[in-house]
Amino acid sequence: SPGVYRTITGAESVSLGLLAGSQLAGLNISFCSYPITPASALLHHLARMKDFGVITFQAEDEIAAAAAALGASYAGSLGITSSSGPGIALKMEAIGLAIGTELPMVIVNSQRAGPSTGLPTKTEQSDLYQAVFGRNADAPMPVISVSTPSDGYDVAIEAIRIATKYMTPVMVLTDGYITNASEPWLIPDPSAYDRFDVTFRTDPENFQPFMRDDTTLARPWVKPGTPEMMHRIGGIERSYDTGHISYDPANHQKMTDVRAAKVNGIANDIPEQEVAVGAAGGKLAVVGWGSTYGPINRAVANLRDEGLDVSQIHLRYIWPLPRNLGELLHSYDQVLVAEMNTGQLRTLLRSEYLVPAEGLNKVNGKPFLIAELEDAIRARLEN
Repeated sequence: SPGVYRTITGAESVSLGLLAGSQLAGLNISFCSYPITPASALLHHLARMKDFGVITFQAEDEIAAAAAALGASYAGSLGITSSSGPGIALKMEAIGLAIGTELPMVIVNSQRAGPSTGLPTKTEQSDLYQAVFGRNADAPMPVISVSTPSDGYDVAIEAIRIATKYMTPVMVLTDGYITNASEPWLIPDPSAYDRFDVTFRTDPENFQPFMRDDTTLARPWVKPGTPEMMHRIGGIERSYDTGHISYDPANHQKMTDVRAAKVNGIANDIPEQEVAVGAAGGKLAVVGWGSTYGPINRAVANLRDEGLDVSQIHLRYIWPLPRNLGELLHSYDQVLVAEMNTGQLRTLLRSEYLVPAEGLNKVNGKPFLIAELEDAIRARLEN
């Protein structure tokens, strides 16, 4: 398309998207991090954005970084933290606190090969389970993924929109391949993006800290020091509406259910799943997420040029899943899930939709080759 382009890496696009999203929300951001490969680039880029009201803080460790980001959100800024898989594991208790206190927060996970230290400079997609399920107790939160180096801009904006609208932490999944890769980026028109300005509660009349919006189920966001609106907030289960500490069994059931309903309801506020290449329904759909987009896209397009009945479905929203995804998957004779792990999205799709999906899995630290995807697709269509 015609226009003004620049080269952009995945780390740069996420950084610029976080800044743009904060401006669309009318917030300052506090980026709290600890260096780790390949996530450190985000800290490097955002540290140069002080003129736009961006605060960056290099903490003494991952736990402190996540807690500081949550503290920033409590104070009325937007707390953002980032890491790779090992560091995300350390952040999980603080992320659970964000879920329990229902404060907005964005967590960027630049995935690498694991477990533990693993292969720091190699790419992988093995943190999907960690992102969707990796907290103690029933603690759901939204998870969205970046598919190309330039896609990080829009994904970061969307993460901030969801986090502030639904008062929840949101995890963004990218990986080492996207973070370090680059591509031409058509510089967007800022006026094409709708604002989603945050409104802080200042009216003390009938105020309860965990009263909820009828549509989103989000609680109000109150800055500390707002007159006549002092309230208790912490990690122990809180009473519905008042936020006071509660050990009542029925209340815990109610709070667990409403937190889950709030996150599940986000499915009504995201686009329905589209087919990236091909048609809805047919012999075979290749499903992917994250950085597998490029090779899957080319492999499917090449084989369709040869007359084969194959389509590509690529997910941005990992949790909650798009509301039409189950029906779409069941419209194909076969579903092949290609991902750089041992089958994490495949397991999720099977459990949610009872679809007999097969996996094409790779964990050698390298991206898929177009040729190996073409071979796998041909083999399944021939059988």
